[in-house]
Amino acid sequence: MPTAKFATTTVPTLATGQDLDSAPIQTGGPQPDLETLERLSRLKGLKRFRSMLSMWSVLTDTASIIVGFYAASALYLGGVVGDHASNMVAVCVPLFLIFSLSNNAHNTRKVDNLWSGIGAATGALVMAASSLLLIAFFLKVGAEFSRGVFFFGVLLSLGGIVVVRAVTRAFVANRIDQGIYSILCVYDGVPMGPNPGSGAIDARAMGLHPDLSSAVGINRLGMLAKGMDRVVVHCAPQARQAWAMALKTLDVRCEIVVPELDHFAALSISRRAGHTSLLLNSGRLAWNHQLVKRGFDLVLSLAAMPFLLPLFAFVGILIKLDSKGPVFFRQERIGLGNRPFMIWKFRTMRTEMCDANASRLTSRNDDRVTRLGNVLRKTSIDELPQIINVLLGDMSLVGPRPHALGARAGALLYWDVDERYWERHVVKPGLTGLAQVRGFRGATEIEEDLSMRLQSDLEYVTTWSLRSDIRILLGTVTVLFHKNAF
Repeated sequence: MPTAKFATTTVPTLATGQDLDSAPIQTGGPQPDLETLERLSRLKGLKRFRSMLSMWSVLTDTASIIVGFYAASALYLGGVVGDHASNMVAVCVPLFLIFSLSNNAHNTRKVDNLWSGIGAATGALVMAASSLLLIAFFLKVGAEFSRGVFFFGVLLSLGGIVVVRAVTRAFVANRIDQGIYSILCVYDGVPMGPNPGSGAIDARAMGLHPDLSSAVGINRLGMLAKGMDRVVVHCAPQARQAWAMALKTLDVRCEIVVPELDHFAALSISRRAGHTSLLLNSGRLAWNHQLVKRGFDLVLSLAAMPFLLPLFAFVGILIKLDSKGPVFFRQERIGLGNRPFMIWKFRTMRTEMCDANASRLTSRNDDRVTRLGNVLRKTSIDELPQIINVLLGDMSLVGPRPHALGARAGALLYWDVDERYWERHVVKPGLTGLAQVRGFRGATEIEEDLSMRLQSDLEYVTTWSLRSDIRILLGTVTVLFHKNAF
C-alpha cells in the first residue's frame, strides 16, 4: 500500500503529551509504516461490512414479505389468483421499508441482537399491515382484498423474517463478535493498555501532533481518521486542549478520554450556564411515565396469568415431590425508595438450609439447592412467582433486580462497595433488567461484579422509556439460560 508523502517541518512548542519528552518533534519525522497503514485499512473495511449487512437485511426482509404474500395466495386461493397478492405487496413493502428504516430495524446492532432485530422488524411489519387495512377500509376495495391472503401473508412474512434473520445471525456471529466498528485510538504521551485493540496507534511513531498551525500535521490526522467510525485520544492532561481543537477539525465522531472523571461515574454530560456539567442522577420517573409503566406491567401480567397458573401448579407439585417444605420461598428485599418488601420465589433449597438473609452467596453446585431447584434456577423459572409482586405493585416487569439486605460483593455489603447503590431504588425493582440482559447476573463474588450491574441499573433509571422496557423484555429471552444462573 502506498504511503503519503509528508514534508518535514518542525512543530512549534505546544502543551501536548509529546512535550513531556525533551527531544524535538517533527511533524513529518516518522513516516507511517506499511504494516500500520494496512492494519488501519483493514479496520476501515468494517464500515463496508456493516453496510453490506444492513443492505442484506433490507433485501431479505423485503423478499420474505413478497414470498409470504404470494405463498399465502397460493395456499389460500389455490394459486396466484387475481391481483390480491400483488396489490398487497405493492402497498405493504414500501410502508414496511418506511417504518423499518425509521426504527433502525436493519441496523447492524439489530442484526447482531437477534431478538431485538426481530422485534423491530415485526413492529414495522405490523405497522405496515395495519396501514394496509386502513387503506383498504377507506378506499372500500373489499372485492380486491382477500382477508385470508392478508392474514396468512402477514404470518408467513413474519416467519420468513424470523428464519432468515436467525440464519444470518448464525453465519456472521464470529465476524460480529470480533468487533464491527472501526475506532482509531491515538495514544499521545501515555502508555497503551494490555489490549489496546487493532486501531491503537502511538502518536509519536506516526508523527502526529495536534498543531493547528501546521497544515501538514492536520492533513496527516485527517488521512488517518478517514473512514473511521470514531477517533479516541488518550493523552496527558496538559495536551487535552490542543487535541480538542485538532479533533474538532475532523468529520468523524471524536472523543478524549479523561480518567479523572471515572470516580464520578457520570450518566451523561450537558451544559449549564455556559459550563460543562455531569449528570449524576435523574431522580424518580415523572408521574405520566409512572402511569404508563404501571399500566404496561398490569396489562402484560394479567394477560400472562392464564398461562402461568397451570405452570405454577405443575411446578408446585414437583417441588412437593422433590423435597419436604413449602412450595414458595419469601424473603425480604430492598424495594422502591429503599423500603423493604417480601419477594415471592419458588423454593429451590432444602427447607432447613434456606437463607432468609442471603448471608451466604449461592454458588455453583451449592449443597443447599435441591435437584429440582437446580433446574429451576438454571431456567430462571424460580423467579416467575414474582409476577405476584408485580400485581401487588411492589415490583415492575423491568427494573433493577432487588437484593437481600445481607447480600455481599466479596466480603463487603453492596452499599459498602459503592455509595451510589441506594440510587438505583428511585424506580421499582424488576423481574428483569438492563444488567441481566447484558449478562451481569449470578453470584457477586468480587466487588467488580456489583459495579458493572450498578452502572447498568443507573443507566436504565436515567434513560427509561417504554421502548427500552419492551426491548429488555425481548432481550431477556436470550439470557434465560445463562452460565451464571445457579
